[in-house]
Amino acid sequence: MILEAKELNYFYQDGDSRRYVLKDTNVGFEKGKFYTILGQSGSGKTTLLSLLSALDSPHSGNVLFNEQDIKKIGYEKYRRNNVGIIFQSYNLIPAFTAVENVLVPMAITENEIPEDQKTVAYNLLDYIGIVKSKADRPVNKLSGGEQQRVAIARALATNVELILADEPTGNLDEEMEQEIIDIFKKLAHEHDKCVVVVTHSNEIAQQSDQTFMLQKGKLSAYE
Repeated sequence: MILEAKELNYFYQDGDSRRYVLKDTNVGFEKGKFYTILGQSGSGKTTLLSLLSALDSPHSGNVLFNEQDIKKIGYEKYRRNNVGIIFQSYNLIPAFTAVENVLVPMAITENEIPEDQKTVAYNLLDYIGIVKSKADRPVNKLSGGEQQRVAIARALATNVELILADEPTGNLDEEMEQEIIDIFKKLAHEHDKCVVVVTHSNEIAQQSDQTFMLQKGKLSAYE
């Protein structure tokens, strides 16, 4: 397993009582597979993704990356070097061009990156369908689907093995949604990445290799 959650607990304190968002959650993910985590709005999907990506910390339990606790790796170092995160709202820098957005994580990672980073960034964007003329535009001049592609390229820019995505197709039409799903499947099956997508869409779940359902704080395999 490249990524594991062990006995994760996360709750909100309400007076003397606790409302558990995640309760004794255990799950593991392998390289070369495309996973989805299903759940209704408010079920805790985004919270789980935040814990797996070290954007938040659990009240108890552990997240392991290659069998090492991410606390010991260091949350910031883990995010910088080991995981690519894709947000529903893209979280791009609006005034930057697409290629400049992809260059940002390359500047701070400790991973080995080719010297000609700009060429790598253009190649990544081209690989996921952003041609050079669009790569040189400010991202706020691109469509939603194009911005999501830029966000994916940015997540891949530091050559990580783990890609985590939060509702990455929530703002896209069906055709664009399918194109993004196809990219995720290709990253997992052809490039041996571990891709974990949080979604409320059964259509996306049906195309993944394995789906988990999150309900009432409990995560279970979904058939």
